[in-house]
Amino acid sequence: MWSEPDEYAEAVLDAVERIPPGRVLSYGDVAELVGRGGPRQVGRVMSLYGGAVPWWRVIRADGNPPSGHELQAHENYRAEGTPLRPDGRRVDMARARWTG
Repeated sequence: MWSEPDEYAEAVLDAVERIPPGRVLSYGDVAELVGRGGPRQVGRVMSLYGGAVPWWRVIRADGNPPSGHELQAHENYRAEGTPLRPDGRRVDMARARWTG
């Protein structure tokens, strides 16, 4: 059942909206930016409400895009010029991570 985002979810979504094009944060980075919760809580918010924000800019710490959304995420990475690893499958976290 769908419900309105709570205060924590709103804070996560606000943080994600601030990530500039071509940059990314890990789920844990977003939790740190918000100041509470952890990667799993951020993942839950993104799975429920992330469609309204640039969800492809929140990725796993190893540089992998959100599971099940790899193709669409890579289209966005190419369009935004997000740095990728040489394998082309993962984002280069060292170059793409946003410092906030």
